[in-house]
Amino acid sequence: MLQPRRIKYRNKHRGRRKGISVAGSTINFGEYGLKAVEPAWITSRQIEAARRVITRYARSGGRLWIRIFPDKSVTARAAETRMGSGKGAVDHWVAVVKPGRIIFEVAGVPEDDAMTALKLASAKLPVATKVVVKHEI
Repeated sequence: MLQPRRIKYRNKHRGRRKGISVAGSTINFGEYGLKAVEPAWITSRQIEAARRVITRYARSGGRLWIRIFPDKSVTARAAETRMGSGKGAVDHWVAVVKPGRIIFEVAGVPEDDAMTALKLASAKLPVATKVVVKHEI
């Protein structure tokens, strides 16, 4: 699963997911892309599950690009712990996704295979998405 090798600060604030994505909002590498329509946190497990679906379905030698990386740590405290004594330990890693962000890109497969693979991958993600084609953007 994806996670950073080293980071400057272990624990991060939650932040706000307002606005639209400017960086990473166009298809740069592949022919077909999966674009987020709403804001969300996508965990590294969800990214891996979607990646597996795409690579298994588009088996015919296509190429896949993952355009997001989970670099935000989410902490959790043990159940029934008293208040105080600092922030909890890192539980998992998430990628902050804003509307308009391209999540995956696919190339080298037929159009119907790419569309089906990206639709199956979107079922694994906690965000509403749409499939976009390079010549449409």
